[in-house]
Amino acid sequence: MKAIIPVAGAGKRLRPHTYTQPKSLILVAGQPILSLILDQLIDAGVTECVFVLGYLGEKIKTYLDTSYSHLHKTYIYQENRRGLGDAILCTSEAIKAEDEVLVLLGDTIVDLDLKHFINQPGSVLATQQVADPRQFGVVEVDRDGRVTKVVEKPSIPITNQAITGLYKFGNTKSLISALATISERAQDEDQEVQLTDAIMLMIDQGLPFSTYEVSYWYDCGKKDVLLNTNRVLLEKRTTDVGTRYIHNQSIIIPPVIFGDACQFTNSIVGPHVTLGDHVRIEGSVISDSIVGNYVNISGSILSKSIIGNDAAVSGPAQSLNIGDNTEIDFADVIS
Repeated sequence: MKAIIPVAGAGKRLRPHTYTQPKSLILVAGQPILSLILDQLIDAGVTECVFVLGYLGEKIKTYLDTSYSHLHKTYIYQENRRGLGDAILCTSEAIKAEDEVLVLLGDTIVDLDLKHFINQPGSVLATQQVADPRQFGVVEVDRDGRVTKVVEKPSIPITNQAITGLYKFGNTKSLISALATISERAQDEDQEVQLTDAIMLMIDQGLPFSTYEVSYWYDCGKKDVLLNTNRVLLEKRTTDVGTRYIHNQSIIIPPVIFGDACQFTNSIVGPHVTLGDHVRIEGSVISDSIVGNYVNISGSILSKSIIGNDAAVSGPAQSLNIGDNTEIDFADVIS
């Protein structure tokens, strides 16, 4: 079975970071978001992926060709971003020979037994109950567990069961046909091509869909969600939670993951901190944060912060959200 992974979005909700790098390559718990997704797919036995590229697509392609050279990859460029449905429709030639196809959004981390999900019969939507369904595609099911209705971001929600961004389509030809129909309608009305509309059309045509409840789901498109995902995954991935230790004249409070050639001096790092490669921290306290590669931090107190690559921070602070190649010096402000 092939997996379609759309990664064409501009990631506007994560600016300034996405001005210079795709959101799917932002670090979470020591790995790019896309790497976490691919490792999950590979563990489930998926060996062929179709990537829908767009904004900063060459950076994603370079990363995949370098880090996942063993994975069979097809790259499709979405020239005009007209929604998720259009992104999947762009892959028609690459998936038309498949009986079934998997779709997993490139900025979404879903906690479930993926192999068990894939082995479910027919077409399946991974769902989770949410507090505010108005921000998501939602589903309604009958007593037998079959999906009867799918609505994208309803103003008056019919249910609180949200689609998590993971889909299995048991009939690829029907999916392509439905998307083509919805695309024609959307073009006439100058609208985006919604995948939920195509699913609803397939349901109206008599194709059954079921749901699969997931344990956790992280849509990593916002700063707060990204930091929360980092916290949860660090707790899951590290085994030394709760044990402080000394590292390079600094105190490390797990869970913490740091990359190669990091240097700490007279600092406190953690808990819940992800550091990239070649990070230098001096006389600082950092917690609950994500720090990119080649970052220098000195004399600072940082919490709930995201610091981009090649950035420098000097002087006290509380919470920062700064992109790549940025330098912030608070020394003059407090002197």
